[in-house]
Amino acid sequence: MESDFFVQPPASAPRIWAVGALTRAIADALEARFNPVAVRGEISGFTRAASGHCYFSLKDEAGQLRCAMFRRAAGLLNFNPREGDQVEVRGRVAVYEPRGDLQLVVESMQRAGQGALFEQFLRLKAQLEAEGLFHAERKRPLPETPRAIGVVTSLAAAALHDVLTALARRVPHIPVVVVPAAVQGAGAPEELRRALSKLYLLAQVGVGLEADLAQKVAADGAPPIDVILLVRGGGSIEDLWAFNDERLARTIAVSPVPLISGVGHETDFTIADFVADLRAPTPTAAAELASVPRAQRLADVDALAERLARALRRRVDAESQRLDWLAGRLSRPSDAVAAERLRLDRQAQRLRHALALRLERESARLAQLRDRLPRPLAPRLAAEQLRLARLGERLPDAVARQGAAAHERLALAALRLAALDPQRVLERGYAWLQTADGQAVTHAADTHIGQALTATLADGKVDLSVVTPRPR
Repeated sequence: MESDFFVQPPASAPRIWAVGALTRAIADALEARFNPVAVRGEISGFTRAASGHCYFSLKDEAGQLRCAMFRRAAGLLNFNPREGDQVEVRGRVAVYEPRGDLQLVVESMQRAGQGALFEQFLRLKAQLEAEGLFHAERKRPLPETPRAIGVVTSLAAAALHDVLTALARRVPHIPVVVVPAAVQGAGAPEELRRALSKLYLLAQVGVGLEADLAQKVAADGAPPIDVILLVRGGGSIEDLWAFNDERLARTIAVSPVPLISGVGHETDFTIADFVADLRAPTPTAAAELASVPRAQRLADVDALAERLARALRRRVDAESQRLDWLAGRLSRPSDAVAAERLRLDRQAQRLRHALALRLERESARLAQLRDRLPRPLAPRLAAEQLRLARLGERLPDAVARQGAAAHERLALAALRLAALDPQRVLERGYAWLQTADGQAVTHAADTHIGQALTATLADGKVDLSVVTPRPR
């Protein structure tokens, strides 16, 4: 076997390796020396193939390493890697033998420093959840028509432009009060708390603020706030860390009006999201949740007005008809009495006629019965016996014909039933697919990658696993 990989040289010459053998030997040496390995670096040249595999390089100021992350591991990521992200990866060093390239096969990835921050996030989340700050009973419904909307974010944030644009498009008639605050950095949590506290004063004008303070706030011309938006754009866990502050979470929890958290992208979650009355996936979505479009409101009002007008017209018509009927009855009471007397006379005449007719019919029937009684019964009995004898002779043939017809119907039904037998369909090459819980699978779109299925064939069953659904 050794001759398959290299030619044994003379003792004085270096060993001559076959290329494939040398790359495998290098790969084995790297596997034994380094694996498993953890590496920190900056992502460069990140691409995701149609197959789901990810390819990129990790670099720092001293070097660069090619990396491959296959679909299974890529599917477990809790963020979208981007160019320039600092990440920590775990995997194994390998050699791609067809090209002899050194590469790192990545099995897991997280943002650099994310581990410690994520542990803090989980501890605070568990603590506040145990205190009941996340309970569904605390969540309040959003007002359908807020008198004013409060917004807390940075004046330099793109999220502010998105929110104001959405509100101006949907509810241009509702005032918007923006209280600026830093959304990133060490001082951001305190600025966010102060901004929310200012909006709480405006919100409490409509929900029981002390009289002197309420008059002062109202005198400033500020409208009462009915809903608050706490928003910022996406970013890393470090960028969003201000919204994981415990004191900020408790400030959100005491909001006098419903508060919507629209922090980051759809895949980002912060403590503020859990404490708020409602979480929006993006700042624009937060603005849309807080505002029913003005056109929709006007359409609703028009529809209600039309329904009210139709109901009023129907009611007026019905009452007019009822008044006409009552007026007709009250205008000539003597006519009503005369009509009732005429009706009673007609009923009495009909009753007398019916009694006379009934008496005449009964008299005729009694006369017929008297005429029939004296007749002898023997001839009639003999005729009935003859009729029964003839029927008895015809009975066997009739039974035989009925049985034959029933057998023919049964045979025809058996043929039709056999044609519908699922076993016949399976014998023609078809299969019956079922999920693990016995549900029938009739559409490719109802399956997913890795799903376990059972196929029933003509002579048994086969266990299957979905590789790639391809619906038409």
